Amino acid sequence: MSPISLPKQLRKVQDRALLKALEAGLETVEAQLKLATTYADSVAKNPARHLVDAGGKRIRPALVLLAAQLGDPTKQEVFDAAVVVELTHLATLYHDDVMDDAPTRRGVPTAQHVWGNSVAILTGDLLFARASQVGVNLGQDSLRLQANTFERLCLGQLHETVGPIEGQEPVDHYIQVLADKTGSLIAASARLGILLSGAPAEFEEPMRVYGEKVGVAFQLIDDVIDISEAGPSGKTPGTDLRAGVPTMPVLLLRQAAAAGDSSAADLLTLIDGDLTEDTVLAYVVKRLREHAVAEQAYQEAKRWADEAVEAIQVLPAGSVRDALEYFAQAVVDRQQ
Repeated sequence: MSPISLPKQLRKVQDRALLKALEAGLETVEAQLKLATTYADSVAKNPARHLVDAGGKRIRPALVLLAAQLGDPTKQEVFDAAVVVELTHLATLYHDDVMDDAPTRRGVPTAQHVWGNSVAILTGDLLFARASQVGVNLGQDSLRLQANTFERLCLGQLHETVGPIEGQEPVDHYIQVLADKTGSLIAASARLGILLSGAPAEFEEPMRVYGEKVGVAFQLIDDVIDISEAGPSGKTPGTDLRAGVPTMPVLLLRQAAAAGDSSAADLLTLIDGDLTEDTVLAYVVKRLREHAVAEQAYQEAKRWADEAVEAIQVLPAGSVRDALEYFAQAVVDRQQ
């Protein structure tokens, strides 16, 4: 079992009192999360706790707690909301792993590899249900936000599965998928921290924009990491390439090839070919990393992070805003 601590993107925040408050809050959330995924039913209890016990970054609950610092962060509703967003996130992971046939998640075998696809899907549904149960006392506005976010999560997965419709620009389609699948829940986390802590209502919209843009930046950097040299993330370079998963560098490469870039066209021939051999994959990753589209993809991620920082300049100057800015900037500098 991995120990739970503050996400790396927040650990170097300068305000020690703020960090201590966030760490204490996250410990409370973790205890409630374990309680929320404990089932007396013998069939459900092990699958439901599988990913919780494996650990994780807990980015979404951390953002709930951080945003709540702009109001009263000690309210029980704040902790409940942090549990709700993490349960929702965990539920999507069960479903994603089935669709991707992923062998591992957080260093352990995925649920479908232990119990099969049907159990994994139903466990994800069970966690969605539990998230609704925990959130039932958070008020109508929070419930509406949760429902709308759940809908966007499903639509994002659906659009990713179906792909761009006729006439739709693939890059635009991809960004919308990232906004729905990742940005929507991070945005909801930030908004719930404001809403349930009693912070000024005018902070909610800037935090929504911030969360959505940070979420897109986070996923775009994942694409860059996929073609980076092997590093602390432990992720094998080219994993998404080999799986045929659309990523920003490859989408930009297709744009370049369509515009007449012969080197891009040559590289696409390799990418669309057989990448089962490790040596071939390594060669393709190296060439893609050295192509201009790699830097373009990084700059796109940085642009989204910069826009997230810009969105919260209306918040009061101080440690909370500083931490939010640091988090957004750290997202694009991460290695895992």
